Amino acid sequence: QNQKTKEQIERLLQDGRHGELRARLCCRLTFGTAGLRSAMGAGFCYINDLTVIQSTQGIYKYLERNFSDFKQRGFVVGYDTRGQVTSNCSSKKLAKLTAAVLLAKDVLVYFFSTYVPTPFVPYAVQQLGAVAGVMITASHNRKEDNGYKVYWENGAQITSPHDKEIIKCIEECVEPWNGSWNENLVDTSPLRQDPLKKICDSYMEDLTKICYHRELNVQSSLKFVHTSFHGVGHDYVQLAFQAFGFQPPIPVPEQKDPDPDFSTVKCPNPEEGESVLELSLRLAEKEDAKVVVATDPDADRLAVAEQQENGCWKVFTGNELAALFGWWMFSCWKQSCSQDADVRNVYMLATTVSSKILRAIALKEGFHFEETLPGFKWIGSRVKNLLDDGKEVLFAFEESIGFMCGTSVLDKDGVSAAVVIAEMATYLQGQGLTLAQKLVDIYEMYGYHISKTSYFLCYDPPTIKRIFERLRNFDGPQSYPKCCGAYNILHVRDVTTGYDSSQLNKKSVLPVSRSSQMITFTFQNGCVATLRTSGTEPKIKYYAEMCALPGHSDRSVLEEELQKLIEALIENFLEPAKNGLTWRSA
Repeated sequence: QNQKTKEQIERLLQDGRHGELRARLCCRLTFGTAGLRSAMGAGFCYINDLTVIQSTQGIYKYLERNFSDFKQRGFVVGYDTRGQVTSNCSSKKLAKLTAAVLLAKDVLVYFFSTYVPTPFVPYAVQQLGAVAGVMITASHNRKEDNGYKVYWENGAQITSPHDKEIIKCIEECVEPWNGSWNENLVDTSPLRQDPLKKICDSYMEDLTKICYHRELNVQSSLKFVHTSFHGVGHDYVQLAFQAFGFQPPIPVPEQKDPDPDFSTVKCPNPEEGESVLELSLRLAEKEDAKVVVATDPDADRLAVAEQQENGCWKVFTGNELAALFGWWMFSCWKQSCSQDADVRNVYMLATTVSSKILRAIALKEGFHFEETLPGFKWIGSRVKNLLDDGKEVLFAFEESIGFMCGTSVLDKDGVSAAVVIAEMATYLQGQGLTLAQKLVDIYEMYGYHISKTSYFLCYDPPTIKRIFERLRNFDGPQSYPKCCGAYNILHVRDVTTGYDSSQLNKKSVLPVSRSSQMITFTFQNGCVATLRTSGTEPKIKYYAEMCALPGHSDRSVLEEELQKLIEALIENFLEPAKNGLTWRSA
């Protein structure tokens, strides 16, 4: 019933573009590390009115099977501010269709009356006791994309087997039901409730559980600039700063309001660093603000920049921010915990491609550290299990600037991370330190962890498969490489196949993940490097880190060694020229 997407298919048919029709119509969307995500437009592997209706019908069928009280407990629906005129597709419209499918089947639906940060959906699922929730967002992806992120009753993103079972249910009911197209149901159905005020108030109140120095915040002279990258973050970050007792951060006027074209940035991903933070850094210089916080368009991730004494800006990597957050959350816990609190009951988590700095802090301080597969869906589920077992989880992260401070939200949250960084910077200012200086202290105390993460673009799935299959049969059939250039390899772990040479039974401790490619190499010189495909974009990512013991830290030597190893890794294992890969910088 969407004339624009119908016309796209008719035009392709008219023009005889059968190859593109086949690509659009002969495969379905599948769940990646962040739910369903694709370009907006016509076709079964794109995000559009029909694929969202089909996905929701499949979810309805699966939830009805699993929860006898599904209709009474209800379902949460949130959305960001994305949109595309050419396919008459917007996040709000897709959210209305999601709600329509469920309302037409007499399900109670908590539908937010305006755009919200992604973390509000998992938070609402738990607060309202709903069976599940959906957030319509493509986070920091390019403007052409959108997505459909599903949360289970535990407040974490769905993992296997739910995702596979939902896909089966989707395939069983592809014909839209009566009422599924009726997007006006959200305005007329008595079963639709607006949770906005309740959830926003409750979220801001819960946020104060991780506020430890309110009196310092109230008196602070430190200024902050915030950019919301043309997305949803502005209002909510302002409220979060208020909840912590701060003056509101100075917004970047050109990027404060939602804009589905992201017109002031070449890509809406704050992870890209200084090049996309240009407007906020210039504003900060003008306003004499020393710290910039940037939330991505759906406000679940956070980038941070700090002006150094020489006037230059340091944009922290996700791994560097995690070192600061890990130190901070543990220090605050230590100062505020009861006398009989047991440090052995405390946990922090990270994905396996992220820095091992939390492991180093945990070893020295006596708390537990755990790793999961890449993607916050694995962290959220594991944290819920730990909480159910009576454990205390202080912090979790993934290197792609995703942070979870506290456990009010079992997903990454840029709103809470922004205000925690502000409190940390304020506290450190009182100690005469900057964030960058404290980072050096942390590395001096727990050992330098120098890491580098980047990616190549590859739009040809067979090429990606060929690169990884070559590594699995490097020195002959089923034989992984024993060295990379001049660097000897100690262990290889391949979570795509479930192989791990460091284990006695040669089986990976992390769950097998056949739907994506991921191989990790541990080198004799102490470097750990991972090659993997992105779960949300056409990228081959590489992650490499040198970990030194405390007191064995000559940073420049470590950096040089890491750089040489990365060059060998790219040249020998990825072969960009031969495989037609595009460098990130290009």
